[in-house]
Amino acid sequence: MSDPHPPHLHPPYTSTVLRAPRRPLVVPKYGPDAVELTGPVFGRAELGLLDNDLTRQHAGEPLGERIVVTGRVLDSGGRPVPDTLVEIWQTNAAGRYIHLRDQHPAPLDPNFTGAGRCLTDSAGRYEFVTIKPGAYPWRNHENAWRPAHIHFSVFGTAFTQRLVTQMYFPGDPLFAYDPIFNSIPDEKARQRLVARFDLDATVPEWALAYQWDIVLGATPAED
Repeated sequence: MSDPHPPHLHPPYTSTVLRAPRRPLVVPKYGPDAVELTGPVFGRAELGLLDNDLTRQHAGEPLGERIVVTGRVLDSGGRPVPDTLVEIWQTNAAGRYIHLRDQHPAPLDPNFTGAGRCLTDSAGRYEFVTIKPGAYPWRNHENAWRPAHIHFSVFGTAFTQRLVTQMYFPGDPLFAYDPIFNSIPDEKARQRLVARFDLDATVPEWALAYQWDIVLGATPAED
């Protein structure tokens, strides 16, 4: 099987030309300290009641299409990974981040911050309620637009154990034009980043649902 992860240097994704490492990895003589490998251990006491519901974190409802995103975090053998911190961040429905560097002329939503987190349960399951993000321009090349996506971060038992990746939505016409999505050399690996529509998890008359599993070692990761 070919490598599911994108290379550090992928010239069509112009930012990698400047930030990709040009020298071999330096392995430190001494490994991480014990505290780096064993802590922090995230517990449910650190999470707020609405941390995984991005539609209820403000006084009013955000604009856009409500969605439910569910899935499991699994290890390379298909076993569930419980009590793992999963974080997400995304644009609003208009394709705008709450970030000083995001100044493209799309409206901000005062009722949507675009960030959430939860812990997986004993079966490795997570669930978020959010708004479907919009596509946005990003100036990588002429008329460059990013497909709608949600960023995911999965922590192990310490900050030194972290996977960062992106989840996309099925049937997006921008896939063929996105150098980040296409930096993954293997077609099957690229498809692991695309969620599937899940009618069973849809909430009637309220929200559509998508299902997406994260498999450690097999889900393509951001560098």
